[in-house]
Amino acid sequence: MMQKKEMKYSEAIAELEAITARMQSQDCDIDSLAALTSRALELLKICKDKLFKTDEEVRKCLETLSDSLG
Repeated sequence: MMQKKEMKYSEAIAELEAITARMQSQDCDIDSLAALTSRALELLKICKDKLFKTDEEVRKCLETLSDSLG
């Protein structure tokens, strides 16, 4: 069983931009609106999780740097 490749932040943002453009276009019908909204929420969660993880890693690096500088 192959493991699914983790989506990059830039890929999630690009897909969100595409979804936003599709929602704003005239060919977006009410039937696809729920699916697009659901996917957008998934992508926003991916972005939020990556931002929090990166923030945590940067804070740890800064603490280590601060401790080593005394």
